[in-house]
Amino acid sequence: MPKILAIEDDATTGKEIVAELGQHGFDIEWVADGAVGMDRALSGAFDAVILDRLLPGGDGLAIVTAMRGAGIDAPVLMISALSDVDERIRGLRAGGDDYMTKPFASEELAARIEVLLRRRAAPTPAPSLTVGDLDLDLITRTAHRAGTEIRLMPTEFKLLEYLMRNSGQVLTRTMIFEAIWGYHFDPGTNLIDVHLGRLRRKIDRPGLPAMIHTIRGSGFALHAPA
Repeated sequence: MPKILAIEDDATTGKEIVAELGQHGFDIEWVADGAVGMDRALSGAFDAVILDRLLPGGDGLAIVTAMRGAGIDAPVLMISALSDVDERIRGLRAGGDDYMTKPFASEELAARIEVLLRRRAAPTPAPSLTVGDLDLDLITRTAHRAGTEIRLMPTEFKLLEYLMRNSGQVLTRTMIFEAIWGYHFDPGTNLIDVHLGRLRRKIDRPGLPAMIHTIRGSGFALHAPA
């Protein structure tokens, strides 16, 4: 059972994190003070850390910086009410692996932790990805499904790689947008729909079972046909 440390001073948010991650089978420890959080994070006893940016008795940036300086490589998901792009960049550059802006859906936080843990547990990246009869060669940057080559534009390649690396996982629009385009999600944009639509037409050709699915109200998922 993965052990997760949550360092969050807001009681309501902390309780929501504990409840949500507990439902997903995580062993979750929650502390509300920065100094105590620093000690617990530096113990190296956790598989991942959820870290508030602003804390009493310490600062989130100082904690993640100390962790990396001590050689602790547990993934860190930073959360903050500070939505400014510069603040997110500071958090990531200090050693954070992901960043969520408050308020956020607790279900998405759990999904992001699951993705971070899978990345950490993954072996040395293979030169290709395979899901069902779909193959993606990361060296030649070519794709094949059922033996037929699929020509992909650069953004389509990145999108397909992200979906395949997280096969079976529901990925929210925000997660996809930030992974592919790298900046804050604009709920008014249709970029995701446009690129996913093009990718679907190439991957899920007539006569082949669908692999890319829309999960109503949640996001999208790619998985091998049953």
